[in-house]
Amino acid sequence: MAMERANLLNMAKLSIKGLIESALSFGRTLDSDYPPLQQFFVVMEHCLKHGLKVKKSFLGYNKSLWGPLEMVEKLCPEAGEIAASVRDLPGLKTPLGRARAWLRLALMQKKLADYLRLLITRKDTLSEFYENSAVMLEEEGAVIVGLLVGLNVIDANLCVKGEDLDTQVGVIDFSMYLKNDIDDYRSEERNGQIAAILDQKNYVEELNRQLNSTVQGLQGRVESLEKSNSKLIEELAIAKNNIIKLQEENHQLRTENSVILMKAQQRLEVLLCDFNVFVYNIHQADSSSCTQTYYIDVENELVVHVSMKQEMEMAMKLLEKDIHEKQDTLIGLRHQLDEVKAINVEMYQKIQKNDMIARLEEKTNQITATMKQLEQSDKDLLSQTRTLAMSFVKCASTDTEHQYKLVKDISF
Repeated sequence: MAMERANLLNMAKLSIKGLIESALSFGRTLDSDYPPLQQFFVVMEHCLKHGLKVKKSFLGYNKSLWGPLEMVEKLCPEAGEIAASVRDLPGLKTPLGRARAWLRLALMQKKLADYLRLLITRKDTLSEFYENSAVMLEEEGAVIVGLLVGLNVIDANLCVKGEDLDTQVGVIDFSMYLKNDIDDYRSEERNGQIAAILDQKNYVEELNRQLNSTVQGLQGRVESLEKSNSKLIEELAIAKNNIIKLQEENHQLRTENSVILMKAQQRLEVLLCDFNVFVYNIHQADSSSCTQTYYIDVENELVVHVSMKQEMEMAMKLLEKDIHEKQDTLIGLRHQLDEVKAINVEMYQKIQKNDMIARLEEKTNQITATMKQLEQSDKDLLSQTRTLAMSFVKCASTDTEHQYKLVKDISF
C-alpha cells in the first residue's frame, strides 16, 4: 500500500505538471479531447479509488467514487450546485459516471482543490469509504490536493452532457511522461513561466483583496455621509419652519402695533376735540362754578391721558424686548446656517454630489435672504415704532403743558 501511494503520488505530480505546461503552451481554453487533460482525470480517478472500501449491494460488490464526492455537498454548500447538476444529467446511469462528471465540473469551476481539501480534513467521514492506508487518508493525499491548486491558472470548457462517462476505460498512458534532454530543458523554461504566472496570479489576488477592502471602506463612508446629509436636510427644514413662524409672529406684532397706534391717535384726536370744546366753553362761561366744573373735567382727562401714555411706554418696552428676542433667535439660526454651509462644502469635496450640493446651497441662500429681509423688517419696525412713540410723547407733553397753562390762566 505504501508503494502504491508513492507511485500514485509521482503519477499525480507528472500529470498535473504536464497538464499545466501543455496548457500554457497551448494558449487556449482546454476541451474534453485534450489528451493531457484526459490523462489527468484518469490519474485522479486512480488516486480516489485507492483503498476504497467494497460495499455490498443487491447487485453484488462494487467500489463507488460517488459516495465520498457526494459528501462534499454537506461540507461546502457551494458544491451543492455541482451535485445537483450531476444528478440532473440524463445520460449518467452509474455512480462512476457521476463521479467523473463531478470532477470535470469542479475543474471548470476552479474549485477542485478546495473541495478535496475540505474532504481530506474530515478523516472520520472518509473512514466510512476508505481503508486506513488509502491515499486520501495519508500524507500523499494532502500533497496531491496541494498540487491541484496550480490548476487554477488554466481554463477548461468541458461538455459533460454529451460525453459517455459511464463506459470509459481509465488507462494511464505512460508514454506521455517519457522525456529526453530537450524536453527537460523546455520543462525548466516552462517551470519558470509557470512560477512567473503564479506570482502574477498571487499579486493580482492580493491587489483584488486590497481593492475590495478599499471599496468597502468607501461604501461605509458614503453611507455615513448620506446619513449626515439627510440629517442636515431635516435641520434645514426645521430652520425653514422656524423662520416661517417668526415671520408670522412678526407680521402679527406689526398688526398689533398698527392697531395700538391707530387707537392712540384716535384717542388723542378725541382729547384735542374735547379740549377745544373746553376752551370754547371757558370763554363763553359767566359763573365761577361752571369754571370750577370744567377745571375738574380737564384734570380728569389729563389723568387719563397720563395713564394712557404710561401704558403706551410699557407696550413699547415689551415690543422692543420681543423684537430683541427675535433678533437673538435669528442670530442663532444664522450660526446654524453657517454650520450647514461648512458641512455642505465638506461633503461637496468628499463625494462631489453636485446636484444635491447645489440644491442645498440654493436653499441656504434662500433662507439667508429671508433672514436678512426679516431682520431688516424688524429693524425698520423697531425704528418706526420708536419714532412714533417719541413723536407721540412729545405731542402729548406739549398738549399737557398747554392745557395746564390754560387752566392756570383761567383760575387766576
